Amino acid sequence: MADYENLLVETHDAVTLVRLNRPQALNALDTATLRDLIAAFAAYDADAGQRCLVLTGSEKAFAAGADIKEMADQGFAAMYDSNFFGGYEQVTATRKPWIAAVSGYALGGGCELAMMADFIIAADSAKFGQPEIKLGVTPGMGGSQRLARLIGRAKAMEMCLTGRMMDAAEAERSGLAARVVPAADLVAEALKTAATIAGMGPLAAMATKEMVHAADEMGLAQGIRFERRLFHGLFGSEDQKEGMAAFVAKRPANWTGR
Repeated sequence: MADYENLLVETHDAVTLVRLNRPQALNALDTATLRDLIAAFAAYDADAGQRCLVLTGSEKAFAAGADIKEMADQGFAAMYDSNFFGGYEQVTATRKPWIAAVSGYALGGGCELAMMADFIIAADSAKFGQPEIKLGVTPGMGGSQRLARLIGRAKAMEMCLTGRMMDAAEAERSGLAARVVPAADLVAEALKTAATIAGMGPLAAMATKEMVHAADEMGLAQGIRFERRLFHGLFGSEDQKEGMAAFVAKRPANWTGR
C-alpha cells in the first residue's frame, strides 16, 4: 500500500476505503491532497481485485473547501497557466464505481469533490454548500454544473448566489444525496453498500456507471441507443454467460471481469 501525505487508505476485501486526513485544516483540499487523490484513484482503477471505492473525511468535515491560503495571493496568469483544479478531471476519469461518504461540512471544493462521486451517502450531520461567492469568487471544480444537474437550476442558483448550507435531509430530498444514515453508522453503511456493488459483475458495473453518467451529456434518443449498445456489448463477455448460467442454476455467480 502506497504512503500518502494527506490520505489514509485501507482495503476491505474488494472495497478500497480512502480517508481525507488533514484534520488541522478540516480536510481542506490543497495541491498535495489532489496529488494524493489522483494517485490513490489511479491505483484503485488499476487494481482488478478492487471493485468499489469509498471516499470519506472525518466526523466533523468531509472537506471544508479548497485551501484558501494556497489561492489567496494567486493572479490570473498563474491560475490559468497551471490550469488550477484541472487535475480533478483525473479523479472523475475513474472508470470503476466510487461513493462519497459525507459527514459534517462538505463546502466549496468539498461539496464539489463529493459530487464527483457516483453517488453520495450522507450522515445526518452533513452540511453541503457552495459559499465561494462570500470570497468574491465562484465554484471552480464543477460545482455550478454538477449541482444544477443534481438538484435543479433554481436551488443550485440560490445556493451559489447566497452561499447558504443545505442539511442532509434537504440534500436527500433534493437529489444531492442518495441516502441519509446516522453519523455513527456512516462508514459502515458506505462500506456495506460498496461491498454490494463490488459483488456485481465488474464489467457490468463499469458499463452501468458509464451509461448513467452519459445521461448528463446526451439527449434521450441518443442515450437510449448508447445504453442499448453497451447492453449488447456485454453479451461478448464471459461474465454475461456466467451471470445468466448462475441465475438459471440458482447459485452465486463467479465473476472474472472478462
